Amino acid sequence: MDGFIVIDKPQGITSHGVVSAVRRAAGQKKVGHTGTLDPFATGVLPVALGEGTKAIPYLDEGRKRYRAVMRLGTATDTQDCMGQAVSHGDWRSVTDGEVKRVAARFCGELLQTPPMFSALKRDGVPLYRLARKGEEVERQARPIEVHELRIDGIALPDVTFTVVCSRGTYVRTLAHDMGEQLGCGAHLVELRRLASGPFSLDSAITLDALREVDGPEALERLLISPLDALGHLRELVLTRSGAERVAQGRDPGSHLENESTYAATSPGALVRLSFAGRLAAVAEVVADDGDSVRHLRIVRGFASFPFT
Repeated sequence: MDGFIVIDKPQGITSHGVVSAVRRAAGQKKVGHTGTLDPFATGVLPVALGEGTKAIPYLDEGRKRYRAVMRLGTATDTQDCMGQAVSHGDWRSVTDGEVKRVAARFCGELLQTPPMFSALKRDGVPLYRLARKGEEVERQARPIEVHELRIDGIALPDVTFTVVCSRGTYVRTLAHDMGEQLGCGAHLVELRRLASGPFSLDSAITLDALREVDGPEALERLLISPLDALGHLRELVLTRSGAERVAQGRDPGSHLENESTYAATSPGALVRLSFAGRLAAVAEVVADDGDSVRHLRIVRGFASFPFT
């Protein structure tokens, strides 16, 4: 069983717990997730099975969409509702207009300091382990991009917003930082991921529904194929002889059904090679002598395509 299944993660379970549930349902060991969600968060968690795990490094999950609710008046050590309060502020003088003006400052390219309660590591130790011991270490601010931050509703002290942001953005840190600028502190009380790259809630299944799936064939019908998951890469369709060459780790050469697409692809670009509707490999277009001589370097081969 090869591909991706999108789980609508419930609150209170870790991403690893979701992987374990999918592993049991599929009856196979080769399972992994992309884009960890905190236990209190819900929504889109793509889980890869079989050959899908090989495709994870080539996914385009550069943009993620969330719906969140932040509560003004209290900052917590985890920046969400799972932590301990570290400060309190008076939110009653905050106006709707101030909330919107502050939110507008958090659009565009920003520098964000990751929270102590995160999986980032210092000398091989996750920061959250240090934080649980009461330790705090200096963290380097990292560039992020907020493509959109829309205020959906204000019912103070709660503010509901939708954010589209780059990978690596901590939405709870956005809420914390907005609370600081409002002068009263804030933390997240709800976080739901609506989309992660090509994966969205439209194709998601709950864990309860997953447990009701009748057999591996029914489960396989829910999978997004590795070929489709990498739809942001140009597709070069192999002939049978081309597929046989790729299976040996070789450049397919001219053994392509759509050579014109290859000719229009710039050197340095990654492409997906397919045969019989299945992903055969991810390859890089390499120019040996300027743009005149080119070949395909196989970056990652997949064993899920047939020759019959």
